[in-house]
Amino acid sequence: MPHATGAGQVEGLPFHESALAAARAVAQGAALVAATLGFLALLGWITGSNVLKAVLPEAADSMKPNTAVALSALGLSLIAVIRRPADRRTMAAARAGAVLAAVISGLTLMEYLTGANLGIDELLFEETARVATAAPGRMAPNTAAALVLASAAALCASMPRLPAWTSQVPALAVAALGMVRLYGFLYDVPQLERFGGYAGMALHTALALVLLGIAAFLARPGEGPAGLLTNTGTTGALGRRLIVTTLVAPLVLGALVQAGEDAELYGARLGTALLVCGHVIVFTVVIFAALVVGRRTEVAHARAEWQVRQNELLQSFMDHTPAVVFIKDLKGRYLAVNTKFEESTGLPRGRVLGRRDRDVLPSDFARQARAADLDMLRRRAPVQRQERFVLPGGTRDFLTSLFPLKDPNGKPYAVCGVVTDITERVAAEREVKRINRRFLALLESAPDATLITDGHGTIILANAQVEPVFGHVPADLVGTKVDDLVPGPRRPRHSALLRRYLGLRDPQPMVLDRDLYAMHTDGRVFPVEVSVSAFQAERDTLVFLTVRDITERRQAEAERAERYEQQRHIAYTLQHSLMGEPPHLPYLPRAHRYLASVQNPGVGGDWFDVIPLDKTRTGVVIGDVMGRGLEAAAVMGQLRAASHALARTGVSPCGLMTGLDAFVSDLADQLVTCLYLVIDQDAHEVTLCSAGHLPVIALSPAGPARLLPTPVNVPLGVNDASGGVPYRATTQPLPPGSTLALYTDGLVERPGTDIDAQIDVLAHTLGDVLKCAVADPEVLDRAAARMVETLIPDPAAHDDDVTLLLIGLPEPDLTETDRTQTPTPR
Repeated sequence: MPHATGAGQVEGLPFHESALAAARAVAQGAALVAATLGFLALLGWITGSNVLKAVLPEAADSMKPNTAVALSALGLSLIAVIRRPADRRTMAAARAGAVLAAVISGLTLMEYLTGANLGIDELLFEETARVATAAPGRMAPNTAAALVLASAAALCASMPRLPAWTSQVPALAVAALGMVRLYGFLYDVPQLERFGGYAGMALHTALALVLLGIAAFLARPGEGPAGLLTNTGTTGALGRRLIVTTLVAPLVLGALVQAGEDAELYGARLGTALLVCGHVIVFTVVIFAALVVGRRTEVAHARAEWQVRQNELLQSFMDHTPAVVFIKDLKGRYLAVNTKFEESTGLPRGRVLGRRDRDVLPSDFARQARAADLDMLRRRAPVQRQERFVLPGGTRDFLTSLFPLKDPNGKPYAVCGVVTDITERVAAEREVKRINRRFLALLESAPDATLITDGHGTIILANAQVEPVFGHVPADLVGTKVDDLVPGPRRPRHSALLRRYLGLRDPQPMVLDRDLYAMHTDGRVFPVEVSVSAFQAERDTLVFLTVRDITERRQAEAERAERYEQQRHIAYTLQHSLMGEPPHLPYLPRAHRYLASVQNPGVGGDWFDVIPLDKTRTGVVIGDVMGRGLEAAAVMGQLRAASHALARTGVSPCGLMTGLDAFVSDLADQLVTCLYLVIDQDAHEVTLCSAGHLPVIALSPAGPARLLPTPVNVPLGVNDASGGVPYRATTQPLPPGSTLALYTDGLVERPGTDIDAQIDVLAHTLGDVLKCAVADPEVLDRAAARMVETLIPDPAAHDDDVTLLLIGLPEPDLTETDRTQTPTPR
């Protein structure tokens, strides 16, 4: 009896263990003989015996030492691979032998290809050959090629995970190379023994290669091409006979042909030998073609058995199907039913098979079932219908599918039916329809135009409000692109916005109303506000767009913006008229920046003033009225006039602060920070008094920017009319070439930041900009611009007014002419 095939054996072919064992025995014998030939030749080199090195005394070429070593290693390697069972150590040794042979033959091939001498040819023995060769001791090139293939075959045969053909195809090539040499000897064709001036393949080397090829081919006898020869079926018998014929017939025919050529009846011997080689190749192809035919025959037989098994599997499949499944012949007799059918009818399978519907089902059901079968057969096509039945357990919904089973000619021979209980699905569909109706009602009740698109921008649903907004009937918009509702020039931007939104990892609902426009059917373009949100529905993305016409809103905003700009211009003009323009002193260069607040339309309480006192002294005042708006600006104007008048009287900085404090105290709910300093350019010093104002930054030529120490005084307006905390002043040296920076809190005060850190940034920026620079007006102006840009990167969003004043003290080379140009104090 045939044995079950193991893993990796040819599918569908029978194998006897005895046949496989015989094939392995042949393979081991061939490998052993090949290894023995190698050992004998190696022994001949050791003992100097030419008989062992060359089989025939008249042979011109002997087996080289490297060839003998490689053959011995490969023979032992294949013996270990074929041995069953093989442990890990044995397989490791087998692979080591194959690798050794591969290295020897591979290096020799490299010598032939590159022309180099790697020194391996006479590594073991020095050749004293009777016939000189181009490379003494080197194996023939065809021998090296055959050994490389044999090594690959042995390695692949030792790896069960690789397909068997990876070792068997190289094995056939090795045997073919050996047989070519044998044919050259049998037919006395020297051209098949050697190539050019290279050494030829020894006769026993060729025999050993043929044996190695046979051993490697049969190392895994039940797999790959070898399995086609060793199986016990028709394929194996046919293949073995054809192989014998192929190997024997060409030899006999060749001998006969050669005898005729010796009698001068035919052409050259070389033509005969090549003809025989061609015959062998053709016969081999014919063999495997015949094997394929035989295998098809066996597979057909196995397929018949497989069909029987499939019928069993089909019944098992039907029994595990949750639906009712049945098969009936054309007369309505049941041929097969599943377990669910038995459960539904309460009848065992034996009482159903061979009976008709009227014998199994209630009469009403039986008539309906037979009518449905006949209708399907008349149509000759599958039929599906949904039905509702009132059963003892309640009303149930069923989906019945009927289709014909046809023979190879397309003629129906049976009816197959599948009945599925879809009560729950029908209930779910009704619920979905109810939800859809509620959703559509909600969509139609929305006050704005609502569009639902897919992820590609195609409209799939629109409510009735789109008609008054766009002029389109909702049904006309379905299937069109939402971009069609946008004016042509603006479509790329709108499309880019939608793609960017859908490209977000987790898009959240948002409202967009900046620079978005839509187009009415009458060609009118109008601004819109769009609310967008995305919803992942199964495999597609749905986008909800709510569009509102904001034309009236934009008109109202434009009117408000125009009124605001008018008011802001008036306030800005008032602000500058109150601040005035301090005189430009040629001996005291300066630069300033004033930024109005974006609130309370650009009106604030910041001011500064430069007041020439005499030819050597100049007063500078800077202040900030707390609060914003016109009230703060009015107070600022009064204080600027008062401070200017007091300074012209020559009053000290402390006296000026005391006078201003009395003035502010008369005003209701006012608080002012102020700083007044007097620069004495002859004494190179500055006297300053601060009423709660920020410190002055001084940059001297010899050092970094620093804060001038100033006594701490209360802001203006804190003391009452009866007096209070007196104001104190201080005098600090101020070398020529220094620069002073005065500023208000709007420049350095930010929510969430440290004001001291901001002042340090301002001081460092001043030092960086004016480092090694002469403090002329242009340099100071650039420095002021840089400081404002550093502290206020976004002036349009700044909510406080800002004042910055830079004053430079030139070196003492100012001419008397410049001083005489100083405006006379009045």
